[in-house]
Amino acid sequence: MVETGGRDGGELDGFHVGRVPDGAGELVSDFASEWEDVNFASRVWERAVEDGYRVDLRVHVLRGERLTGLTELRDFLAEYHERDPDGWPLTEFGHGEGVGFVGEGEAFWLVRPGVAVDVLVDVERFGGELLPIAESISTVR
Repeated sequence: MVETGGRDGGELDGFHVGRVPDGAGELVSDFASEWEDVNFASRVWERAVEDGYRVDLRVHVLRGERLTGLTELRDFLAEYHERDPDGWPLTEFGHGEGVGFVGEGEAFWLVRPGVAVDVLVDVERFGGELLPIAESISTVR
C-alpha cells in the first residue's frame, strides 16, 4: 500500500513513478546510459547542499537480454555496484509487477525477462520511504 504525501515522479521509459517523498530534491535529471549490454533510463532527484549537490532518489529502468531472471538481475546489479553478491544482505519482496529484492537503501525487481526496475534512496533521509516509492512504480499501459 502506498502512503499518502509526496509528489508524482512522472513517467520514465514506460513506467510511472507515483511517489517522490516530500523533501526530496527539486533538481530532477534524466539520463540514458549503457553498461555491460544493459541499457539504463535513469531519473535522479537532487538537492543543493553546502558543498554541492546530494542525491536523494534514483530510479533506473534496465533493459537487456542478460536480465533473464531475478538471480541474474541481482548478480548484474552486484557487479554494477561493485558488491559481493554473496555478502549483499537482501530480502525478497513482492511487487505488483514481479518479485524483487530489497536491501538497505535499494529495491529492485524483474518486471519480465529483459526488463527491471531499480530504486535507490538516501538511507539517512528516506530509508523508510523505500518500499512506498517502489510500490508506487507501475508500467504505463
